Amino acid sequence: MRQQTKWKLNWLQHNLPEGLVVDSAWLQGRGYSSALRSKYAARGWLEQVARGVYRRPPALLPAPKEDEGLRWQNVVISLQMVLECPVIVGGRTALELQGFAHYLSLTGPREVHLYGDAPQPTWVGKLKLDTKFVFHNAKKLFRNEPIARSLGQGANLKTQEHSSTDSLGGGLTRQTRGQWNWSLTMSSPERAILELLDEVPKRETFHQADMLMEGLRNLSPRRLQKLLVDCRNVKVKRLFFWFAERHNHAWLQKLERKEINLGSGKRMLVRGGKLDSKFNITVPENLRAGG
Repeated sequence: MRQQTKWKLNWLQHNLPEGLVVDSAWLQGRGYSSALRSKYAARGWLEQVARGVYRRPPALLPAPKEDEGLRWQNVVISLQMVLECPVIVGGRTALELQGFAHYLSLTGPREVHLYGDAPQPTWVGKLKLDTKFVFHNAKKLFRNEPIARSLGQGANLKTQEHSSTDSLGGGLTRQTRGQWNWSLTMSSPERAILELLDEVPKRETFHQADMLMEGLRNLSPRRLQKLLVDCRNVKVKRLFFWFAERHNHAWLQKLERKEINLGSGKRMLVRGGKLDSKFNITVPENLRAGG
């Protein structure tokens, strides 16, 4: 019995890296009963961070380095690489992480935008973090690139080797984070800007989108083409081309527009705005005039 207990503890230490989180269903499915979870928590081998949610506490390193608490990045990495949930970081957050934060004004409570094929586990919203997760249904925006397929089999926490920034299918990219070089999968800038435009004008402003598009000078036409063809949202595609033409980006000339369906009819995006006759969208007058 003692040997079996030791084996189970060794397995957990080998397969659940320090600082990452799992839920009770994950542990129960691997033979860790409620009583055993309580025992591990009492002895400090597991830490209960919310009801039914546990993490392996990081081993405290020599002072002054100490455990800084649960971070949102650890939660997302746990979802992607341990719990195998089809979810990525996208939109505004993905752009921030890839160096475009100076184009975005951070106001109000900090939000982390997640995109997935299915809703995130309910316990994610109960974690005590300094950020708020905002979940978006990726299938509503893109037709043929499910997150699960683009993530593939996922990166093995211990054996997969990759560079600090890897490109994946479906307009995704992967960055290594933290001292353990964990992989955090997110939208590439090409995908993230389309996700952000989906939030205009309700959650994101025309001005912020305009500032971002001005700085996106090095996008991949090949990746853009695939994403724009796959995009379901007519408003997003029209806005994308409107902003791209406004800033006259070189990559714009390399897109095959005839393959991209921009739909028909007018789209009123802002009350009191002016209609752009080429793309049939209403935009703020000051932006239309180049302000």
